[in-house]
Amino acid sequence: MGEQELNKLIAHMRQIGNDTQTCEVKESVGGIPRTLTDTLSAFSNEGGGTVVLGISEKEGFIPAKGFDARRAQEGFVAACGKLTPVVRPLLEIVPFEGSDVLVAHIDEMPAKDKPCYVTERGRYQGSFIRSGDGDRRLTAYEVDRLLESRQQPTYDDEVVPGATIDDLDATLVNGLLVRQRTLHPRVFATRDDQSILTSLHVLRNDNGAMRPTLGGLLALGTFPQQFFPRLNITFTAFPGVTKTETVSDERRFLDARTLIGPIPVMIDDAIAAVTRNMRTGAVIGGTFRRDVPDYPQKAVREAVANALMHRDYSPDARGAQVQVNLYADRLEILNPGGLYGAVTIENIGTFGLSSSRNQFLSTILESTPDPDGGFIVENKGTGYQVITAELAAALMPPPQPRNSLTAFSLTFEKRRLSASERNPMAANNLDEAILTLLGERSSASSREITAASGMSRPTVINHINALIEQGLIEPTEPNRSPKQRYRLVRKE
Repeated sequence: MGEQELNKLIAHMRQIGNDTQTCEVKESVGGIPRTLTDTLSAFSNEGGGTVVLGISEKEGFIPAKGFDARRAQEGFVAACGKLTPVVRPLLEIVPFEGSDVLVAHIDEMPAKDKPCYVTERGRYQGSFIRSGDGDRRLTAYEVDRLLESRQQPTYDDEVVPGATIDDLDATLVNGLLVRQRTLHPRVFATRDDQSILTSLHVLRNDNGAMRPTLGGLLALGTFPQQFFPRLNITFTAFPGVTKTETVSDERRFLDARTLIGPIPVMIDDAIAAVTRNMRTGAVIGGTFRRDVPDYPQKAVREAVANALMHRDYSPDARGAQVQVNLYADRLEILNPGGLYGAVTIENIGTFGLSSSRNQFLSTILESTPDPDGGFIVENKGTGYQVITAELAAALMPPPQPRNSLTAFSLTFEKRRLSASERNPMAANNLDEAILTLLGERSSASSREITAASGMSRPTVINHINALIEQGLIEPTEPNRSPKQRYRLVRKE
């Protein structure tokens, strides 16, 4: 970090009166502060950051009197050795307002090395993360999520005690078997049903009894919530932009439902709940109107399916549901467990990039029938791209992802009203729409034009007559003929 860059950074902290999420200053006149190791752990575990020693925050971010930069450098290196894995920062002594300060840049550690923790306190007491301008100790649940990145989780492959093959939906199972035999005839064409289900980790042998796995039950079960009551979806429609706003009769919710069943059913019900509570507008395009929802159904479907497929199914998370929250200005889909593996906020949606926390469930869902046709997921790393494309087609901004160790959310901004919705069907719009329609067809009746426009029949007839008087269109039959149609006037 150069002197100019350091001056700019300190000026910013003087202005706000605090350290920042990515920069911590410490006086360090009497030696290396005890809390430095906490900060080193925090920056190493998420995002990286900068530590500046020799600056007094309490005096207004000015050089600390009596600070010895070279001595501090030795102490800083020693502090880095007190962490597991050892932190290896880039250290620089930089001039600042007549004094020298020590600047250390700490990179975020690779996922395979996390959590970085203070060795003497152990992994569960000595792991930190940055929170605002301070360091926060990670919870045991957060530490476990970091450790997951070191090896593939297998919670979705666990046998469900007490469940039997009769707890699977025969229709869904049959659809999966047909799909697999069709896709992979050399592997599965001659094998019996139970053998295929075992190979796909839908079933496992549990001391001589064939029982569904967690992934098999969630994808293909008749009622998975009999065994895991909270592995469901909660849908809530709020009247305002926060969870605390109420409507006139003091209701906090416009609609609230708990959606249960196997994953295909929950996805279908979630889409229905969103559709039931959102506005569908009529946008006037080249040829009359088209119905446009606030949130494209295909984008909603992909987001909900991804939340159920990639959520955390570890024992500590089985008491948390996937949430679908509809506010006055946005739709949020939230699932327990942050992004997994190589996927980050920065690269999410990159073509072909995918990391499956629940690899067996993901494979099962590829062949699980969707009630509306097709299958639940493609599992080819294209789900986020589909969401982005669907929103773009609806002239909406990209989704807003948020990620932490404990949760991931995707937010869709509510579609803005089009000009035609704000000023419904101005006369010139209807004239233009009629001409465009007749340009695409050889002719059209007044009934067809009325149906396409969504306007009243008298309004449409008035505009048809006006266009006839202007010499732009002409009738094909005598007046009052029940077979009357209209077409564009050919220009000689």
